[in-house]
Amino acid sequence: MSVYPSPESIDTNPEQNPKRASAFRVVLEVLQTLAIAVVLYFLIDFVIARVRVENISMLPTLQPGEFVLVNKMAYQFGDFERGDIVVFHYSPQEDYIKRVIGVPGDVVEVENGQVKVNDQTLDEPYIAAAPQYAGFWEVPEGSLFVLGDNRNQSSDSHRWGFVYEESVVGEALVVYWPLTEVKLLSQPMIVKANN
Repeated sequence: MSVYPSPESIDTNPEQNPKRASAFRVVLEVLQTLAIAVVLYFLIDFVIARVRVENISMLPTLQPGEFVLVNKMAYQFGDFERGDIVVFHYSPQEDYIKRVIGVPGDVVEVENGQVKVNDQTLDEPYIAAAPQYAGFWEVPEGSLFVLGDNRNQSSDSHRWGFVYEESVVGEALVVYWPLTEVKLLSQPMIVKANN
């Protein structure tokens, strides 16, 4: 007499055993849910970056410790615009977040506490204080001129030059943490009418 069941007596069809069929469906649903979650995570990660603000260079717009969502596809389908807040690779170990002031072909001039782009004075209600420095820059092709909103406490294009467009990670869209500081980050450049 054999202690092993005969092949004919093994129930290989889960449809004939309700308990086994139910367990099989649960496992299948869990695996499908996990697979979808992994795919969505990588899709979202491909399009959106999450960045923590580390310093004071963008005060008062961005506070140290805030978390920002960055659209990594923004410039795959669109152009850089003055006023965009961008994240870019400053070095292999460090990313910066600054505001685009000049795009290729622009002439940026800072004098008497005012920023001019192509001889048009910008109205910038978002800055911490008027810049206490002066300079003149012509933005070359493939580059951007960027400044921090905390003009006098920011390491930016007025100190070290232009940002290559190819080093830009994406456009900052929204502060999402802490919840008390949630806000959209769209602030177009405003040109004073009488200049």
